[in-house]
Amino acid sequence: MVQSVERAFAVLGVVGAGPIGLTPIATRVGLPKSTVSRMLDTLEGVGAVERLDGPRWRIAPGLASLASGVAPERTLVAVARQSLVELVRDLGEAAGLALPDGYEVRYVDQVESSNPVQVRDWTGTRAPMHAVPSGLVLLAWWPEAALEAYLERDLARLTPRTVVRPRVVRRRLADVRERGYAWGLEEFAEGINSVAAPLRDGSGQTIAALHVHGPAYRFPPPGGAERIAARVVAAASAVRPSPFAERSH
Repeated sequence: MVQSVERAFAVLGVVGAGPIGLTPIATRVGLPKSTVSRMLDTLEGVGAVERLDGPRWRIAPGLASLASGVAPERTLVAVARQSLVELVRDLGEAAGLALPDGYEVRYVDQVESSNPVQVRDWTGTRAPMHAVPSGLVLLAWWPEAALEAYLERDLARLTPRTVVRPRVVRRRLADVRERGYAWGLEEFAEGINSVAAPLRDGSGQTIAALHVHGPAYRFPPPGGAERIAARVVAAASAVRPSPFAERSH
């Protein structure tokens, strides 16, 4: 019974990015097409999915309506979770998700690595936007008036490396817009380095940030900064927020 439920949710997770056909669904969930076909028939019968021409499948309006009652933050966390898991698997360091919260970022999820030496879980923590890569990739696409208002404030210096001069912050943001990611080297907390990339909604608006962080003595490894950043950018680009999560941020 538990296995059937897990498989059903796996299928729904793939169909949620649809419309999509039977073969690609079966490939992505790793099940025989005959098994997936029976599951789709069952899910259609209970109003969870609907069949289109092709045939292709998509989430049915009834299930979408039910999902709209779920807190948008929880929805975005669920959508991004697999990308975080894959980042940890590929890079060997902890990965997390951050959302804008006024002039701060709020860490809402983290997946730990198996390395015996790792940084703490930052879930629930807030940080000034200018002091962390997740904040920088959010600030980079703020409207000019909002950015100006942020930079007119006294910017907190959390470590000796925190960049607090508005002119220098602006140069960093221009670099973020060009490169698509930001590195932070012991700027939020001594001994911790981090890299982040923007997570965008269907209209291209930056709504969150994916990041990977680790102890400064090993992260990034020599010569590995660009490779790691490219992997984080790819992971963020692969996340497809639901429409109601998009509207909330």
